[in-house]
Amino acid sequence: MTALLQARNLGVSFRYGSRTSQVVRDVSLDIPERSVFAVLGESGSGKTVLARTLIGLEPAGAEVRGSVEFSGRPTRPARPAARRKLLGREIGLVSQDPAASLDAMRTVGAQLAEVLRRHERLDRRARRDEAVRRLEQVHIRQPEQVVRKYPSELSGGMRQRVSIALALCGRPRLLVADEPSSALDAIVGARVVDLLDELRCTTGTSIVFVTHDIGVAARIAHEPQDRVAVMLHGRFVEHGPAAEVLTRPRHAYTACLLAGEPSAAIPRGELATVPRELRDADWGPPRQVADGHWVCEEAA
Repeated sequence: MTALLQARNLGVSFRYGSRTSQVVRDVSLDIPERSVFAVLGESGSGKTVLARTLIGLEPAGAEVRGSVEFSGRPTRPARPAARRKLLGREIGLVSQDPAASLDAMRTVGAQLAEVLRRHERLDRRARRDEAVRRLEQVHIRQPEQVVRKYPSELSGGMRQRVSIALALCGRPRLLVADEPSSALDAIVGARVVDLLDELRCTTGTSIVFVTHDIGVAARIAHEPQDRVAVMLHGRFVEHGPAAEVLTRPRHAYTACLLAGEPSAAIPRGELATVPRELRDADWGPPRQVADGHWVCEEAA
């Protein structure tokens, strides 16, 4: 299966004076069309830095090595115009905090119309109508009224739906969702995850989904082609088909996380506390233990 996005030996580090901190370590992955790649990890594991580096939005000061290609092209093109086209039309981003993508001083309709103007050849009236349709696509009620509202007039769940609508305006082939449900209550967060899953089916968009929540990972990555990667100290200690990783883990760290879940149904829940000796172990390079299933073993 041809990869839509491919990374090889990706590493990200930061210099602090004479000290270097490695945040992402030798990550390789392939994301096919119409699939979900869930990156599961605790706070500080490097998952957000990884997700943003995959699409060329790594933090300032980051030193990046390795390669990342989207449909055979680098995700950090030299020309600014090519970069804007790639990130706007072919790759979309949904952040944990909708405030990162919404302008508090402009109405929802004005923001949608501005993004549509960059991607679609529509007149002003057509852009307004399309903005309403985009809100309908993400299941916002009374979209004709919502386009006239400011973000502060909307609930957290509605703001996140608007940010998803904005990310989809360019009809991207890949959507990066960075903890999109973690700032919401359980019910609203589950609806946002279900919405992204529905959009994956209806639009064919692949999704990189970053989460610290096992239940959320299981909710979004449930098709045969979907994969889950468990991240610890900047590297994938286990990654493979979602059904295998989340039900038959091969790595002790993954098994420990799953053992902390309240039930076999994997409801929403925080990752379990991990013994220090397991967390601080020196894990070696990944080894394939089954078809497409890779696990790091403890270094000798």
